[in-house]
Amino acid sequence: MAKIIIPTPLRKFTDNLSSFETTGTTVQEAIQQLTQTHTGLERHLFDDHKNLRSFIKVYVGEDDINSLEKGATVVAPNTVISIVPAIAGGIN
Repeated sequence: MAKIIIPTPLRKFTDNLSSFETTGTTVQEAIQQLTQTHTGLERHLFDDHKNLRSFIKVYVGEDDINSLEKGATVVAPNTVISIVPAIAGGIN
């Protein structure tokens, strides 16, 4: 099964799980399985039109899905998918 890595700020919506195993064959299917299992995540990852929010980055291995096939990017059984929310802050 492929594995989705859950970032620390979103773990409170997954019962503190750091990863989620999925049988999805695309990134979109994998993330949908995650949000169907942990329904509290959906509003943090998707907008009202069911598109990934602009400040959420998703990687397959080390590759940003936006440079691949986006949500249609194929997920192999040993794939690691990382969800990376934007972090605000810095020096003023």
